[in-house]
Amino acid sequence: MALSSRSTPPPVPHAPLAPYSDAWRQTHLGRLLGHSMRRFDARVMQLMAHAVEVPLALSNLAARDQVSAAHIHITRHLSLGGDRLTDLAERAGMTKQAMADLVEQCLAWGLVTREADARDRRTRWIRFTPTGLSWLQAFEAAVAQAEAEFRAEVGDDVATVVALGLEAYSASSGRPA
Repeated sequence: MALSSRSTPPPVPHAPLAPYSDAWRQTHLGRLLGHSMRRFDARVMQLMAHAVEVPLALSNLAARDQVSAAHIHITRHLSLGGDRLTDLAERAGMTKQAMADLVEQCLAWGLVTREADARDRRTRWIRFTPTGLSWLQAFEAAVAQAEAEFRAEVGDDVATVVALGLEAYSASSGRPA
């Protein structure tokens, strides 16, 4: 059968690369960091679901996985004095639209308020409510406990080296050395 100019030629048989292993795809640093972060965040959320400082409604949301790691971006990045939405989104590494959606949910849960700026009515400030500050305190305690559990699991020396290495790596902002 003749090939027309539109048809795809048959694949060229080639010898498999030998010896070849794709185990690296499961164990490279990026994948390990991703798994570790998901595990850490899941543990923090589990601890927050049972924290007495967290209002019952929020505790129930956390226990039912309604509060996700994405919502934690507000907890991690909103300054105590408040922030403009654009600054909060930038600090969290999210689009303004995605952060606006999270802020709307956190507004509904009573974690944050959105207030007009007295100097510029077009600007809105996102600030923690008293409930949000309680949430933040519970988050701090949960992070401390999750970090302590990590230290207990891998040992103080390894945990210190990991923390120092990650701090140095993240401080470089992805710029090659």
